[in-house]
Amino acid sequence: MSNNQQNKNKSKNNFKSPIKGKPKFTFSIYWIYIAVAIFLIGMVFTGDGESTVNKKIKWEKLQQVLFKKDYSKIIVVNEDFAEIYIKPELIKVDSFYSDLKTKPSLFVKGSSPKEGFYIYEFGNFSYFREQLKDIENQWIARDTIGIESYVKKSEIISSSRINLTPEKRKNFWSDSLAFLLPFIILILIWVVFFRLMRGGSSGSGGMGGGIFNVGKSKARLYDKENNAKVTFEDVAGLEGAKLEVMEIVDFLKNPKKYTDLGGKIPKGALLVGPPGTGKTLLAKAVAGEAKVPFFSLSGSDFVEMFVGVGASRVRDLFKTAKEKAPCIIFIDEIDAIGRARGKNLASGSNDERENTLNQLLTEMDGFGTNAGVIILAATNRADVLDKALLRAGRFDRQIHVDLPDIEERKAIFKVHTKNLKFDKKSVDIEFLAKQTPGFSGADIANVCNESALIAARHNKKLITKQDFLDAVDRIIGGLEKKNKVIAPNEKKTIAYHEAGHASVSWMLEHASPLIKVTIVPRGQALGAAWYLPEERQITTKTQLLHEMISLLGGRAAEEIVFGEVSTGALNDLERTTKMAYSMVAYYGLNEKIGNLSYYDSSGQSEYGFTKPFSEKTAENIDIEIRKMIDEAYQKAKEILTIHRDKLDKLAMQLVEKEVIFREDLEVIFGKRPFEEKEENTNINSSSTEEKDIDKDIPEIKVK
Repeated sequence: MSNNQQNKNKSKNNFKSPIKGKPKFTFSIYWIYIAVAIFLIGMVFTGDGESTVNKKIKWEKLQQVLFKKDYSKIIVVNEDFAEIYIKPELIKVDSFYSDLKTKPSLFVKGSSPKEGFYIYEFGNFSYFREQLKDIENQWIARDTIGIESYVKKSEIISSSRINLTPEKRKNFWSDSLAFLLPFIILILIWVVFFRLMRGGSSGSGGMGGGIFNVGKSKARLYDKENNAKVTFEDVAGLEGAKLEVMEIVDFLKNPKKYTDLGGKIPKGALLVGPPGTGKTLLAKAVAGEAKVPFFSLSGSDFVEMFVGVGASRVRDLFKTAKEKAPCIIFIDEIDAIGRARGKNLASGSNDERENTLNQLLTEMDGFGTNAGVIILAATNRADVLDKALLRAGRFDRQIHVDLPDIEERKAIFKVHTKNLKFDKKSVDIEFLAKQTPGFSGADIANVCNESALIAARHNKKLITKQDFLDAVDRIIGGLEKKNKVIAPNEKKTIAYHEAGHASVSWMLEHASPLIKVTIVPRGQALGAAWYLPEERQITTKTQLLHEMISLLGGRAAEEIVFGEVSTGALNDLERTTKMAYSMVAYYGLNEKIGNLSYYDSSGQSEYGFTKPFSEKTAENIDIEIRKMIDEAYQKAKEILTIHRDKLDKLAMQLVEKEVIFREDLEVIFGKRPFEEKEENTNINSSSTEEKDIDKDIPEIKVK
């Protein structure tokens, strides 16, 4: 080690404070502001700096001073108060005026003190003048007793007049401060406004700060000093997505392995998937694993009330990122600024969002180079993004983060139950994974948290299997409302409605068989049913038709039993209509319309304000949808008519027990004829609501 290096180390050691945790003094411009403020306040309150002593006085003491004629002069200032100066020789010898004596330390050697004076504040100058006249009259009456000479009396009267010296004074500092105070307040408001507008200080990880830094990027920086603690071990499932992002991380750690073969690192990767599937969590894991500077921000962080701020923040973000390359930039919800351009015609040419997007496109792949800067972005609306943003050279790859399958759900449950105290004998992770197909990672995390809350509410020491099942039921259907009053005739209608769904689905091969049904209100639903659908990658026409028939089983049961229908089937009708429309207009599953699809997969509204089909085709689509739904409804009525006695038994059990399970259906209907095919299916929970609740059916995608 060199001598210079040793000296540097010694100086560092010597700089340490002997008291641990003792704060170090740091100079700031705010100290200057404080010093100026103290100086101004001091000048206002100290006056002209003369070494005089003054005291406030009341009228009783002032009367005594006036009777004794110990004053040298009286000055009325601005008709607000009076200064009564006392003769200096009396201040020295008369104890009555001891409060006006000055301290020796205030005197300069060889100089004499100035006169001391009293200050008398009067409310009204005219009234004060009348008080002085009363004093003058008392003087005259006292001094003229026994005086017969007119001349002598007139001299006494003239000498008994109290001379008032009116004076107009201006305080330079107080007047100046009164003039400047409104401007100071406006400046302070302006400073506070800009601080609030920038949304936080740079100390919290962002790069903004100051009044004129509104165009600075608001990205949060993660580096060696501010590391993200999430790693790939915390991300369960998502194996395919993890492989792709781990390749980017590996390139940053070992670039030579790829560059030796002539490969180049991808410029950007777009994480696409439904909400709650773990896109942002995956980005956090990249930040924790990459060990390189990681900038994280949201798409809305570029948007501001000022024109041009978004583009300025994009430029500042990439400028800072280039200085710290190699690094990663993560933009969450990029659709906030990445929507297709030119669709909002009303906004005119000066669209702030489009300007921000144009700047982002230029920075990602323009004339400039961004060597070592990788862009990660996440969205669940990839269909609305601009095509220029998705091309190769900007986002070179799209990483699809789909809903987890049964094995991935099992791994996610293991992660989220790691810190839970549950009964390991009764709780089977694989069973819970089968209970929750279609659940995202966020949904599973919510199930685990709700199960702990339910167990704590019942004062349990461990979370049981039933707590997890109750948590699933609550997330799907809402909280039970056992105290809700329902009329007996309405309860019977709800029971037959739910029994109709259960009966039809039990007798159809491709319909989801029922596992549990209840007429206890949950959320806004008066009844709910839980089904057992299989997890499919593709769906056939027969399967869709059977689902439609089972959805219409509730209304069919009402018509068969009561001879009229109710409003409780709104959600069923909505889902059935959407399913039929999708079969006819999107999936080409109708013979009359044929193998045509009018679905806009780009999401760019390329058809504009016109329909992609003629009025005649639209009429045929309406006819075929109605025909398909009518046939499904008649089929549901046919099934329920054949099994009317079993329908009645099931409905009566529902009225009596309020909740029935799969075993109760097997007692009434017997084993399903399709039981063998269902042994390998997964268990799902989906609710059928009995009120005006709008819930969209999951979109069926053919892979």
